[in-house]
Amino acid sequence: MLQVQDFACARGGVPVLAGVSFEVEAGNALILRGPNGIGKTTLLRTLAGLQPATEGTVVFPEDEGAYASHADGIKTALTVTENLRFWADVHGAPLPDDILETFDLADLRDRLGGTLSAGQKRRLGLARLGVIGRKVLFLDEPTVSLDGFSVKLFADWLQNTHLAAGGIAVIATHIDLGLSAPELDLTPFKAALDAGGGSDEAFL
Repeated sequence: MLQVQDFACARGGVPVLAGVSFEVEAGNALILRGPNGIGKTTLLRTLAGLQPATEGTVVFPEDEGAYASHADGIKTALTVTENLRFWADVHGAPLPDDILETFDLADLRDRLGGTLSAGQKRRLGLARLGVIGRKVLFLDEPTVSLDGFSVKLFADWLQNTHLAAGGIAVIATHIDLGLSAPELDLTPFKAALDAGGGSDEAFL
């Protein structure tokens, strides 16, 4: 289970969200909603441990979280297969036999990452999530650059593989992924303009 209680976070020293609380059971997802700039990315990064929270707690199994941002995170000089094998090796996990087919990458297995289209790079970046073996995924606009067919591929993997195996996903997105998942509008949790505190570390 993922448990978040009275959570607050900041960006560049400026508080953005406060009092955020929710729980996500194993095998379930939560969709984060809210206008641009409300703090979805900051919240996901903070929950994943990439920057400190200003208040509150987040609890999930140790070493089971992974954050995926807008960046594809691929190595341009490696082939599609080599990229996936690299991440599998980093996490000490086997490369799933069907991962290339699942993300429609089989015909691109020997293509260098740097020669892929934006959508192909995105599918490869998302396929990494299927090889790292992490149970709790914090996903920031995961379907950017994807066409409708590729969005469905990703949503099917998320629902039928990751969540079906007891995984958890917290997803910031403006589109409908077709998941049976509750939504949390972050607008009511916007921090007061005069709220104090906040980390001043760089936002990367």
